[in-house]
Amino acid sequence: MEGFLGFIVNEILSQPAIIAGMMAMIGLVLLKKPLRSILNGTLKTIIGFLLLGVGADVVVQSLGPLGTILNQGFGIRGLIPNNEAIVGVAVQTLGQQTAIIMSLGFVFNLLFARFTPFKYIFLTGHHAFFMACLLSAVLTAAGIQGFSAILIASVILGLLMVVLPALAQPFVRRITGDDSLAIGHFGTFGYISAGLVGKWLGNPDKSTEDLKLPQGLSFLRDTTISTAVTMVVLYVGITLAAGPEAAAGVAKDQNYVMFAIMQGLLFAVGLYVILAGVRMMLAEIVPAFQGIAEKLVPDAKPALDCPVMFNFAPTAVILGFLASFLGGLIGLSILVVVGLPVIIPGLVPHFFTGATAGVFGNATGGRRGAFLGALTNGLLISFLPALLVPVLGDLGFENTTFGDTDFSVVGLIIGYMVRLF
Repeated sequence: MEGFLGFIVNEILSQPAIIAGMMAMIGLVLLKKPLRSILNGTLKTIIGFLLLGVGADVVVQSLGPLGTILNQGFGIRGLIPNNEAIVGVAVQTLGQQTAIIMSLGFVFNLLFARFTPFKYIFLTGHHAFFMACLLSAVLTAAGIQGFSAILIASVILGLLMVVLPALAQPFVRRITGDDSLAIGHFGTFGYISAGLVGKWLGNPDKSTEDLKLPQGLSFLRDTTISTAVTMVVLYVGITLAAGPEAAAGVAKDQNYVMFAIMQGLLFAVGLYVILAGVRMMLAEIVPAFQGIAEKLVPDAKPALDCPVMFNFAPTAVILGFLASFLGGLIGLSILVVVGLPVIIPGLVPHFFTGATAGVFGNATGGRRGAFLGALTNGLLISFLPALLVPVLGDLGFENTTFGDTDFSVVGLIIGYMVRLF
């Protein structure tokens, strides 16, 4: 029995594609669809999620060398927030507790969705695991362990899985035009901040997607082409500024300028695959959720990973990434001056959360909102992780920390509340 439960927790519940496929299957079964439709919808949902993951892996693979070039070329030293890295450290001592918290958290998610006004089912499994790990670490650092820690963390996780999508939903509704889906990604405070900044300082009538280009540049209206051109220019510019020595370690035997060009093109490929996966997944899972909404959780909405927003404003995705990274550089300079732990802008969190923040800012404030909203997100994921480091320091996590805003906000609130009471 223990081995079977371990398989369920570690092999099934840790796979967001399988979770999404199971949800689609349940919805289609409840709708009494024929077997061929159930198989088709389930498999396409899983394949769409896997495509999204493959695209994300390609983007990460492309951004990794650029981060190395920045560090080596400009001598930047400090902490690089990375959810996977800190979880990898934490699970060595908290792995079993984290897995239990994640599993029970999903149960509480369903209960809260069924019996509260927050009708969201959180399907981003890896982020649920990361949050479970954070809660486990913070409570353990504060001296709360065993059954008490598991119960408290599971309830908090289940609550976060419905409340945070609910808080972001007014902005998501503005982006998508309806209530058919929600965002289930723990960068929500950054996205909400971007939406509010866009509302206060932007102009929604001037969308990033309405940018008019001269006739000679009309080819840039294609999102894939404009992304490729933008990223090649960015990669080559940074690589030339850093110098050939900084790129030697990652370019190896390849010419460093050609290496930069190919990495920029690889980034565009990754984004194209992400968008293709999102389209396939949404075409299946949103209709399938009608069955869950009708039978199990009335009015249920799937809360999905942040790239589901990319299709609605592809130009804002690139603008948001660049603006968020700029915010990270500004935050880095301020942290050095004030003496807090130095947070080096990690290109991966700045791309995924910055791009999403750009979409949120564009929905409420157009081009200016996309830029300023994503810039705000970049500042938040610089300062908040720096404040979180001491909370996690008791467990020896000083060399890394969580990257996205919600981890820092939740960690700081829970950590200091537990210590206070």
